Amino acid sequence: MLGVSYDTPEGVEIRGRYDEEFAKILSKDALQFVVDLQREFRSQIKYALECRKEAQKKYNSGALPGFDPSTKNIRDGDWVCGPVPPAVADRKVEITGPVDRKMVINALNSGAKVFMADFEDALSPTWENLMKGQVNLKDAVQGTISFHDQARNRVYKLNDQTAKLFVRARGWHLPEAHILIDGEPATGCLVDFGLYFYHNYSTFRRTQGEGFGPFFYLPKMEHSREAKIWNSVFEKAENKVGIEKGSIRATVLIETLPAVFQMNEILYELRDHSVGLNCGRWDYIFSYLKTFQAHSDRLLPDRVQVGMAQHFMRSYSDLLIHTCHRRGMHAMGGMAAQIPIKDDPVANEAALELVRKDKLREVLAGHDGTWAAHPGLIPAINEVFSKNLSNTANQIQTMKREEAANITEEDLLQRPHGVRTMEGLRLNTRVGIQYLAAWLTGTGSVPLYNLMEDAATAEISRVQNWQWLKYGVDLDGDGLGVKVSLELFGRVVEEEMARIEEEVGKEKFKKGMYKEACKLFTRQCTAPTLDDFLTLDAYNSIVIHHPEGSAKL
Repeated sequence: MLGVSYDTPEGVEIRGRYDEEFAKILSKDALQFVVDLQREFRSQIKYALECRKEAQKKYNSGALPGFDPSTKNIRDGDWVCGPVPPAVADRKVEITGPVDRKMVINALNSGAKVFMADFEDALSPTWENLMKGQVNLKDAVQGTISFHDQARNRVYKLNDQTAKLFVRARGWHLPEAHILIDGEPATGCLVDFGLYFYHNYSTFRRTQGEGFGPFFYLPKMEHSREAKIWNSVFEKAENKVGIEKGSIRATVLIETLPAVFQMNEILYELRDHSVGLNCGRWDYIFSYLKTFQAHSDRLLPDRVQVGMAQHFMRSYSDLLIHTCHRRGMHAMGGMAAQIPIKDDPVANEAALELVRKDKLREVLAGHDGTWAAHPGLIPAINEVFSKNLSNTANQIQTMKREEAANITEEDLLQRPHGVRTMEGLRLNTRVGIQYLAAWLTGTGSVPLYNLMEDAATAEISRVQNWQWLKYGVDLDGDGLGVKVSLELFGRVVEEEMARIEEEVGKEKFKKGMYKEACKLFTRQCTAPTLDDFLTLDAYNSIVIHHPEGSAKL
């Protein structure tokens, strides 16, 4: 196989490993589809990312995000989005996870209404993970996917009844360094979207979408101009393959603080291609920290205290429900990150009870469905939503939440209450390093302390540590009155690394990338300027270039 290379269109260079399976995904026609998207939209994407930087400069100078007076007519208008496709009217429980082969099968078989297959925060974007993920999704859409687990001597296949498939592409900011188009890295989300759409739109619409689809989740948006680009991408894709406008549908994650003031505008830009909004609450906390990185009066307490009971979080959820239902769309709830605790039935039941309470709060507030990180949670969540929704698929017409129209900028920005503790600093450090160590070795969805963690958790840990160090905050919650300093942080890192080694065992610690992760995480927490995303810095560590024309035997 030496000398075999991908057959690429003009201006495309592939630097990832050659593989026959990958070559079926990276066909010349599929690559041309991606290239056309990249060439048409790259300048708009660059402009949108520049606008993000300009907005952050304003926040760093003391400005606060808020509703845009120039789009008041959109917020006040009586328009609605396109009708919800019948195939996805019922979305009571959605399971999320990476595009790993066994995970795809288990998630589609889980009993959830929807599986969100993730190329974003639950995936470490190595070349192998991305390309195998595309292969796995193509097999899943065809209905032919299977997996032989040799350790258990068990074959996994799809059930007759499966969840509807949504795909989450990467955010606008992430490059795909293994594919160069006209000499520069491709935009990661256009690669994810373009390859998946090109290979699967026809079969998906016939077998899953009831004439609609494919379906997507769109992450990390900060402004409606970014939704407008996605809408144009969808229209171009539909035109290119000759399907009706409005076939492609997407749910936007409202997981940045600036985006909460743009929810109407985001739905308006995507109105023919929308299928609702979702409360991405962990990333929302990360975004609150990042947006107010220079506001010493808006520091958050320990992250375990920043839940939906906080006024600014509850206001965000309530306004999202009101906005979606007013526009005829689903309002999806947040992630239940708990995972079953197999060796402790009492702790497991306590964790399940927390999940039930959280989901009961969501359904009573008006959410139409919610997220789970593990199949073991689905029966409990399904029971809560089904019981409260009776025989209806959703609450779009019945729970308008008109009083939420009065939610103000002050409500959405209200300072959270709580305390900061040494344990909070330690947990941030321990979780951040362990997540990053897994990510560097190709795993983006990591079970830690009975929770399924993804990149959002590591981001909260990193930015909160950075902020506490920058402002030398008092850890006022445990009566010690200790100030956070570089010296204290250095000692905490050392002690937490020893604890991690004890918890995972000497052998795993030696083989893992804990030391590299520690170095990267520490550098990020102590940097003079806060990086926008931890994964952008870490990405260079997982890019492996193969000389074009070579093949790994």
